[in-house]
Amino acid sequence: MHHKGNHIITSQIEHPAVLEVCHFLETEGFEITYLPVDEFGLVSAADVAAAVKKESILISIMHANNEVGTIQPLQEISKLSRERGILLHTDAAQSIGKIPTDISELGVDLLSIAGHKIYAPKGIGALYIREGVQLENFMHGAGQEAGRRAGTENVLEIVGLGKACEIAKRDMEGNTRQMQTTRDRLYVGLKKGCQKVKLNGHPEKRLPNTLNLSFQGLEANRILEKISVAVAASAGAACHSDTVEISHVLEAMGVPLDWAKGTLRLTTGRMTTGTDIDDAAEVISAAVKRLRSSKSYIDINLY
Repeated sequence: MHHKGNHIITSQIEHPAVLEVCHFLETEGFEITYLPVDEFGLVSAADVAAAVKKESILISIMHANNEVGTIQPLQEISKLSRERGILLHTDAAQSIGKIPTDISELGVDLLSIAGHKIYAPKGIGALYIREGVQLENFMHGAGQEAGRRAGTENVLEIVGLGKACEIAKRDMEGNTRQMQTTRDRLYVGLKKGCQKVKLNGHPEKRLPNTLNLSFQGLEANRILEKISVAVAASAGAACHSDTVEISHVLEAMGVPLDWAKGTLRLTTGRMTTGTDIDDAAEVISAAVKRLRSSKSYIDINLY
């Protein structure tokens, strides 16, 4: 690819599946531009345009963020990429099955998905390649996948992915409505049950299932310790004895440390019920109240 150019444009909030590849490519002589995002986690199409160079060969911007759910302006970016003759890849692992993901409307050249995000078997995924796009072989050996990736295909999981996509398309409208209703019910319940709660991500341009909340002055791992028996969630920060590791997404969004360190990511699914939501809101609210009434919370907030 070096003979075509060596410049790639991506964002600071991409999934490690993209960021770590970019870091590796830097060791191979590629130049990577990591675009900033605003306070809602949005990439600016104008920033993409400003980053383009004559050596630019690829733009990779995710469709929707995996931590805060913010949906990126891909159609604006794709218009720019076509005008400049630059390939556009999007990571659609989080968005497919939750919001419309029409390749023609998005205008992308490459689109990757992960099966388990739409209830397909784990370990299967797919990469859409627009007709006419020539890629280097991913794995050398035999001639499977039109020579792009050697290895015997996992037919069972491929069929499972195909069926999961079929179901996701068929039921998307109802599933989207269900996920958004339960997500918003959880948000209302937690705002009612807790004080000093902050929503991260765009309030409107966001996946219907994603709720990323910061609880000011608390540590996410302490909350998880209290709720893990009843509620599955992930932390936006890892707090250790002498350091706090903030999610690269929250850091890029500029979330203040006293908020970021107490961040939880909660997601709803097509099988989540109202009872599930009410139970989760009660468990999390109780944990937050207990932690805020403890001596450790008081000590932390004295400094």
